[in-house]
Order: sequence, then C-alpha cells, then structure tokens
Amino acid sequence: MSSNLIEVKNLSFAYRKDLVLKDINFTLQEGDFFAITGPNGGGKSTLIKLILGLLKPLKGSVKLNNLKKVDIGYVPQNTNVNLEFPITVLDVVMMGNGEKHKSKKFFNIGYSSFEIECAKHSLSKVGMEGFLDNKISDLSGGQRQRVMIARAICSHPKLLVLDEPTSNIDVNGQKEIYKLLKELNKEITILVITHDLTVISNYANKVLYVNQEGFMHNLKDDRFKIDNNNHFCEVELMQMLGAKKW
Repeated sequence: MSSNLIEVKNLSFAYRKDLVLKDINFTLQEGDFFAITGPNGGGKSTLIKLILGLLKPLKGSVKLNNLKKVDIGYVPQNTNVNLEFPITVLDVVMMGNGEKHKSKKFFNIGYSSFEIECAKHSLSKVGMEGFLDNKISDLSGGQRQRVMIARAICSHPKLLVLDEPTSNIDVNGQKEIYKLLKELNKEITILVITHDLTVISNYANKVLYVNQEGFMHNLKDDRFKIDNNNHFCEVELMQMLGAKKW
C-alpha cells in the first residue's frame, strides 16, 4: 500500500488582502503521477511554493510525511540559462548535488569523484550521458530540459516537482519529456503543473484543478473519466475538471 508523502488540509493563502487559494485539500501518495492544472492566475504556482515551504499558509497546513525538503527535486518553469555563459552539461547537473550526497573534501574545493559519478548517473537516466562536455548553449530546448531534470534528480529525490516542463519545447520534444517522466515515475513520485491535455489523459493518475478552490479527481477511480477516443479542447476539459467536487 502506498504511503502518503504530502497531505494538504484546508489550505488558504493570500497576497496581502487578495485571496489566491481557498480551502485546498488533497493527498499525494508515493508513486503518484500527480498533475495540477487550471487557468492562468488560478494559484497553481503559489500552491507549489507553499508545498516547497517558500511561502507560509494563511490558514490550513501542508504536512510532509517521511519527506524532507532535501528529498524534493524541483524544475522551475523558467529554465532558460545564459547561453553566452561557457558552462558544460556536467557543470549544470553538478549544481543539483544535495548536501546529503556530498563527500567531505579539504576546503570543499572542486568536485569529488562520488559527485561526478552521481551526475553521470543522473544524465544516463535522462538519456544525456553522451553530452557531458557539451556546452549547454549547443543543445536543443528539449535536450536542455532533460539536463535540468537530471540536475533535479542528482540528489536522488523521492519527489520530483516540475512547473510547466514543456512550455518552451516543440511537440516532439514534449512527447519525449513526458515519456521520460513516465519512466522516472517507476522510481520517483511525480508532481507536475501542466496545461497539456495529453499529460492528464495519458500519464497522470490524479489531477487537481486549481482556480482559487481545488477540485480533486482520481482518474482511475472517480466517475470522471477521460475518453481518449474523444477530442477535448483545453477549455472543455477545464470546465469538466472544475465543474463539481466528487
């Protein structure tokens, strides 16, 4: 039986007097591929910041069970880097080495062999092991996103959080990223903010629609089902997801 990694109860948040989130409730379990969707400005990114501890709730709680902040890998929406800066793929991934995975070094100068092997292993997980010495500027958008995911999993997180991971990638690159995330989901719990209908219908087992309030759907057990034989536009699907709480 899967254990609960995150429990969110009656969570509300406001920027000054502007209420952004109201009474959000959901549970994220180990092994989930959990999607958060909703309209722009609905509070999705704010919810992620609350989960990561970057913001404090107005009321309610976010409880991490058997999950420390160092157990969470995060890939933000804006992963653009200064392409003029001469940094290699390996250097970028090495930035993801968490403190708990670092070995002791005299004056803490340079990288240890353990850290380098950890980074190489992460790159192999995302199919980028052959690009160690390439400059990040030489890669395509999809390849750069794979490198950012490798950086996030370099510290062996239990939970991988991604904010719109394919927003700046072409269609083929998007498909490859989500195939990669599905494979990673065999070992890591996935939490992703997305507007991509394919993710919700083909990959996620749970989806939370957020538009100030939260509407939770278990895609395997609820009466709400997405029929892949039917075509949904984003507006239609958002209306269905936010129509009622079950």
